Amino acid sequence: MMITPAFDLSQDPEYLILSIRVPYTRTSEFDLYIDGTDFKFYAKPYFLRLNLPGRIVEDGREKAKFDIDKGLFTLRVPKETAGEHFEGLQMLTSLLAPKGSRSAKPLVEDLSSGCSGSVGGEEEDDGDDDEEEIDWQVEQEVYKENTEEELRALQKYGFGNQRSGVFARLQEELSDVIDIMNPEGTTAAERRQARLEAEASAFSPDHYLADLFEDDEIQRLLKFRPWWAKLTPSLEQEGEAAVSFTDDEKEQLRKFTNRSYLLDKTSRHQAWLSLVDILLAYSYETRSTEGEHNVESPWTIRKLSGTLCWLETYCSMPEVLVSFGRRVSCYPLYRHFALVSAAVCDTTKILQSGKACVLKCLLDIHKVFRENEPAYILNDLYITDYCIWIQRVKSKKVAAFAAVLQKASLQKKDLELELEELEEAATMVVEEEGEEEAKEQGAFKSTSLSHRDSSDESSDSSSSSSGSSDESEEFEAQGQACTGGGGGGGGGGGEIRKDIPPQLHPTSAVSPIPQEQTSMLISAVSKVEALPSAPQGTRQLIQELGERVAEELQICQDSSCKDERNGSQLSGAGVGKSEATSARSSSGTLLEPSPQRNPLLIVQTQERPDDSDLKRFMSWK
Repeated sequence: MMITPAFDLSQDPEYLILSIRVPYTRTSEFDLYIDGTDFKFYAKPYFLRLNLPGRIVEDGREKAKFDIDKGLFTLRVPKETAGEHFEGLQMLTSLLAPKGSRSAKPLVEDLSSGCSGSVGGEEEDDGDDDEEEIDWQVEQEVYKENTEEELRALQKYGFGNQRSGVFARLQEELSDVIDIMNPEGTTAAERRQARLEAEASAFSPDHYLADLFEDDEIQRLLKFRPWWAKLTPSLEQEGEAAVSFTDDEKEQLRKFTNRSYLLDKTSRHQAWLSLVDILLAYSYETRSTEGEHNVESPWTIRKLSGTLCWLETYCSMPEVLVSFGRRVSCYPLYRHFALVSAAVCDTTKILQSGKACVLKCLLDIHKVFRENEPAYILNDLYITDYCIWIQRVKSKKVAAFAAVLQKASLQKKDLELELEELEEAATMVVEEEGEEEAKEQGAFKSTSLSHRDSSDESSDSSSSSSGSSDESEEFEAQGQACTGGGGGGGGGGGEIRKDIPPQLHPTSAVSPIPQEQTSMLISAVSKVEALPSAPQGTRQLIQELGERVAEELQICQDSSCKDERNGSQLSGAGVGKSEATSARSSSGTLLEPSPQRNPLLIVQTQERPDDSDLKRFMSWK
């Protein structure tokens, strides 16, 4: 069995350069065959046959070398016409095709049409789409109802609508690959209606508005530059980019089976539109993952493509763009209209870069689906055929299709999801919330200012109170000093009691006990103590005096109350003048007013045995 070796082709103005990898072969067993566009190479067990896009000659200028360590055979063959550019040297699958297989003529022809088509040796070549310009003005016909048998016959899908009956054998994988439940018995119109209903049901206004107003991540993705944006113009092909393929991609191209596709005008038009739909989904996925595929990549690509997810067939470019825009607004993680516009620009750039760039994108999609268990079916239905078909089309058709996509426009209202109304309503709500928040902040600031003023006033009051306390302490110290002096005058060197509460100094607003009343009370008590010993009479007199003092020494704010208090104290002092003198001399006890706890406090200078009853009576507070 012969093995097709890995190979690569390049060129300069005069030579075609072939690099063929043939490890573990003998240098003496190389065979070459060169004849115009036909090239053959044999080195057991390898065999390579190429159908070249230009003619080469064997005139003695050819050179060959073999690197034994790498197993690489390099051959330089001169071109028949120096300076000629060979197009499509990267399309390895098409180069492997046998000579004469490029024709798109059907293998089975209808002979009933007679010989009119081949008169004079000229044949109609309607299947050669490489020479036919694309007519974007598709003829429209009035819908006509078909019979049930005709409908069953029309249920086709896949590349060029050439496949049918595939999902009848794959019922278990059906739900993991496509969203339509019965592709074999559903018409194209029914698929589209079901797709539109599913999209309308899946659309989430909350998700869309969240991505609209919280778009930091979206803006970061919009700044990303995919690999096709970094391509440089090709020096060999004007208007196309220089695209290089990896070894894995080249190996995949060699594995593809070369085939021809019999597509009529409508099928070719639908194939181009479906290609744009698939590239749009691929562009979005590449940007959303910043060029690094993940486990969600197969789902994202197939979900955003109506072709892959609903087996959709499109008739015009606006239909493709509307379908893609609706699906981006309904399904992926990032649902923003700016990403739709970015994907359209990316796809335009891919088409403008030439069919080599398109092929590289398709190979990347093929790899993503190949590594996912259920999605590989989509490779068999679409991607593999596109990888083979795109290698055969003319570069000018790819450029023409890129121009059509570039001229197409898409607006939010075209999606029929009421995005503009939704955004307008959300903007109004945001503005109203902003105004309310501003009002709340203003009210909060005014409240804070009022609280600050109140706290300032409170602090002023506290400082005033502390000042009053300090003055009270000073007044108390002065009173204690005076009391100590009085005790000394009575004989005996008096001692102040520890349980006497501190005295409050009179403030400007309230005066607890005037100083003149205090001196009068002290003199009256001294006279009572100076009287002869009479325990019962003294006890009664002092009780009477205490009641009068408690009644009269009230703190009054008005002047009338103050005058009454002064008169009462003076009369009380006159009545008990003789008794106070007796009490002073006999007991040696001083009565001192206290505005905080009790009007009468006792300061004892010397304890006398005969006045024990009087002391017990006067010790109450």
